[in-house]
Amino acid sequence: MKEGKENWKPGNLLYPLPVVMVSCQRPGEKANIITLAWAGTVCSSPAMVSISIRPERHSYGIIKETGEFVINLVTKDLAFATDYCGVKSGRDVDKFKEMGLTAVESPLVSAPSIKESPVNIQCRVTQVIPLGSHDMFLAKVAGITVDRKHMDAKGKFHLNQTGLVAYSHGEYFCLGEKLGKFGYSVQKK
Repeated sequence: MKEGKENWKPGNLLYPLPVVMVSCQRPGEKANIITLAWAGTVCSSPAMVSISIRPERHSYGIIKETGEFVINLVTKDLAFATDYCGVKSGRDVDKFKEMGLTAVESPLVSAPSIKESPVNIQCRVTQVIPLGSHDMFLAKVAGITVDRKHMDAKGKFHLNQTGLVAYSHGEYFCLGEKLGKFGYSVQKK
């Protein structure tokens, strides 16, 4: 391999990213799932997130009309379903049925959560920002549900032991080795 740097045109190489399954539903219609890697935290108080979706995607219209969605975190066990839900359209298939996933009622929003996901982040859209190829949905977090099977006897939730998945440059990876914790670089020894 050559040494040095090569200049490329502007693009999206900010990787790895969390890969998530976003669930949504219009009243009276079947629930749908869209897989996204363009999701992130934008504010801690109030708790807010963003997702970016192409307007031609089936879930785009559902979320824009209902103003609600659920971000479902993805684990290694959900990787196949996650990929499927990213390449198939809800216009053509029932993704919950095809992937054997369970839509459960969310306590605070009308969109269902995915039971098999360890974390379900219930969201209400506050703003839609057209950006070009994608529109960004800014949303307040209405509430979160977590799977009790990942909690210890003291009530601590062990998210990093669930087998979370990241997306990087077209590939999925299971998160693994812990390198440190916040502040470890300045921690007294």
